[in-house]
Order: sequence, then C-alpha cells, then structure tokens
Amino acid sequence: MEKLQQIVNSFEPITLGEMDGVKLQDRTDTKFVFNIALLDEILEKLKPNYRMLDVNGVRFSRYESLYYDTPEFELYLKHHAGKMNRHKVRYRRYVDSNLHFFEIKFKSNRDRTVKTRIKRKEIELAIEGDAEAFLKQHSPYDGKKLQPQIWIDYTRLTLVSKKSQERLTFDLRLRFRKEAQDILLDKMVIAELKQERAKGSEFKTIMKEAGIREGSISKYCFGINSTIPGIKKNNFKPKVLRIEKIIAGL
Repeated sequence: MEKLQQIVNSFEPITLGEMDGVKLQDRTDTKFVFNIALLDEILEKLKPNYRMLDVNGVRFSRYESLYYDTPEFELYLKHHAGKMNRHKVRYRRYVDSNLHFFEIKFKSNRDRTVKTRIKRKEIELAIEGDAEAFLKQHSPYDGKKLQPQIWIDYTRLTLVSKKSQERLTFDLRLRFRKEAQDILLDKMVIAELKQERAKGSEFKTIMKEAGIREGSISKYCFGINSTIPGIKKNNFKPKVLRIEKIIAGL
C-alpha cells in the first residue's frame, strides 16, 4: 500500500474546477476488472498522459451510495434480462467533502450512459419532496414504489487524460452492506473508462498489453447478486465466476 500511495502522489494533480470541462454526464462507458496486484504497474504506465484528481490533498476519495429498487427488484431484473433503456437510482455521499446527491443513471438503447443529479443535505431512506419530483422528471418511477436495497461503498481514484475528453476511475475496497451482511472485496479493482464516444485510448492499449479484457458487472447488480438468496442470477454467472477468479489471482 505504501508503494501505491507513492505512485498516486507522483501524478500531476487536477482540481475539481479544472475537471468541469470533462464531466461527461452523457457518455460511453467501458469497464475492466483486475486484481489489485496489477494496479501499481498500470498506474505507472498511465502517469505520463493522465492527471489525477486532488481535492484538498486527498486523492483516495471515499464514496457511500444507497441504491433503490422496487420490492420485486425490477431495476435489477431489467439489467439481468439485458434490457436497455434501464435506470439506476441512488443517493450518494462524497465522504471526504460530506456532499450528498440524489442521482439517476440511464442506460440507453444506443449504449450511452446519462447521469443526472441534484444536491441534497443528506441521504434519505425515503424518496420524497424534491428528490421524488426529480425522479418523476427523469425516469418512469414513483418514489413511493422504490425502497432502499443496499449500501455500496468504495474508494476511488479519478484520472483525466491530458490529450482528450476522457476520464478514468479506479474503484478499490468495494463493500456491500445489506442488513446483517457486510462483504468487503479488497483484492478487486473496477476500472471504468468514460468517453464522449467510444474510440481508441491509451488506457485501452495498456489493458490489452496486460491481458485484461473489457467486461464487468455493475456494482449494484453485483451487490444484489451477492446478498439476495434466490434472486435470478444465471445471466450474470459467467461474469461473477470470472470476477471470483480475478479476486483469487487466477
């Protein structure tokens, strides 16, 4: 961990204000999953061409998210069935700055991800007031029909390309919390490439050279898959088995 901290600190910094031009709220996403043992080498290769988000000296940013679904898990099951034009609904807390947002992510049938959000004072268990109005504006769902299902926490590193409209995130120490269950996955890294449109990338080249292929499962679906006995999961089984091998270092 000490070596990782040194590598992280050696990146040229970028501030939140400087990142405003690379928000990419309407984008294409490409995900990769790999064992944390490979992270040092990958970051070293990225250092010449990427800057790293630094917020008041903090580069390992902590996130807490509370995801919502219907009692029948309609949002999860749409994803499991491979349907497009689907949504994720969550409250998110940026722990280090103590900022809170109510967020809706929409995956279109053109394979684009659109994220909309509003600032809130805190995470609320019920979707009410301004959050419910926002939900109705940006989705077909009613706040009264959605309930909190799972907490998902992680630590994130955010990189921005020096050459193009491109952001990279690396999510570490993924943790699922649901009722009495508390699952920590500290051997896995989820990397996500966010671009205005799918195209070549130095990051993709580095992943290819490392033998890491594209593909992942959403953190929400992975969390529900891991914590809800008896829920449909056959379509996710190949991805979950692959992730389990990566975690095991196989």
